[in-house]
Amino acid sequence: MKNKEYLKELRSLQAELCQLQEWVKHQGLRVIIVFEGRDAAGKGGTIKAITERVSPRVFRLVALPAPSDREKTQLYIQRYMQHFPAAGEVVIFDRSWYNRAGVEYVMGFCTKEQHREFLKRCPEV
Repeated sequence: MKNKEYLKELRSLQAELCQLQEWVKHQGLRVIIVFEGRDAAGKGGTIKAITERVSPRVFRLVALPAPSDREKTQLYIQRYMQHFPAAGEVVIFDRSWYNRAGVEYVMGFCTKEQHREFLKRCPEV
């Protein structure tokens, strides 16, 4: 796709996002968008394109750093839940609790038991 064509399509999609934002606000809905992927996969650029034209009062980005020592003692998903949307909000997670199911387990950042416990609890949440 040529750049001019891309920019035209992007503007059209951003206009639709603005309409979506008004609908979410008006209906009092709660929306969570999760971006997962490897580093340099384009998550940041896509999130930037999504948030460029929408209201920061409705759309909020959450990109959590590595867990603190205290957070490591909590339920894994607990640190994410505090960022879940209120009525009329859209929250975009740049990586999420699903990181434990893939990257953390594969890279050895969590134990087999932690991984197993996550897979058991995640559907319950």
